[in-house]
Amino acid sequence: MARIPPIQCLLTFEALARLRSVTQAAEELCVTPSAVSHRVRQLEQILGTKLFGRSDFSLTTDGSEYLAHVREGLASLERFPGRDGGTGKRKLRVAVTPTFARSILMPRLRSFFDAYPEIDLTLQVSIPLLDVVAEDADLTIRFGTGRYADVEHLCLLTDEVTPLCSPGFLREHGPFDTLDDLVQARLLKSPLEPWRTWFLAHGQDAGEPAEGSSFNDIGLMCDAAALGLGIALVRLKLGQPWLESGALVRVSPRSVPSPHAHYLCWRTGTMERWECAAFADWLRASVA
Repeated sequence: MARIPPIQCLLTFEALARLRSVTQAAEELCVTPSAVSHRVRQLEQILGTKLFGRSDFSLTTDGSEYLAHVREGLASLERFPGRDGGTGKRKLRVAVTPTFARSILMPRLRSFFDAYPEIDLTLQVSIPLLDVVAEDADLTIRFGTGRYADVEHLCLLTDEVTPLCSPGFLREHGPFDTLDDLVQARLLKSPLEPWRTWFLAHGQDAGEPAEGSSFNDIGLMCDAAALGLGIALVRLKLGQPWLESGALVRVSPRSVPSPHAHYLCWRTGTMERWECAAFADWLRASVA
């Protein structure tokens, strides 16, 4: 049988990966900082790979993968024989923007459930950029600039935008070879993805179209564009389901960086709960 690492090494690795501080990990485990360092080195020697890449204790690729296995194993050890199957479940509440949930999260979620059957996940819709906020959540996926002073956060997903419309709309009203052609077309609007981004990238400081339907959800705007109601400025990764199905096509071969990105946000101390840290690690690796 292959050697199983000592449990104290696994507990130390999990604590250091979560806290990213030798001192804090030592305090939590009631050992000295040198003991923390020794246990991590011992674990790396047993595994034959580096788990931490830099002095800030960011994980290597092998470290991130092994952390998920360690947390799953530790969670299994927390379940005792004879317990009611319904007890011991960890509850995790995640607030997520609608189209990110539809296009990015849901297609990947099965792998999280398979990896962490001991976590009961509750998903809630939230659009913090427009002050549409869900009930209190453990973790929140925000779309915005990333300048969040009230929470800790990490960038999950950057994207590029390009105009999309239905094939029928393009045949009937296109092509849109110039910026003037596009400006004169029926443009769909959203405060989440202003047309000014596209215009500025083409050297024109134009405001939002004066006319046209407006949507506070990118998914709804994509559905409207797929019905032939106009041209939508859409982030490519979020619009992938519509592009793959052929419901939407690109109006231009060019795409430009979106000024906003998706961020995972949490209050200080949240990552001390292993289910929160497990979801954050899984999501970061899943969308990388």
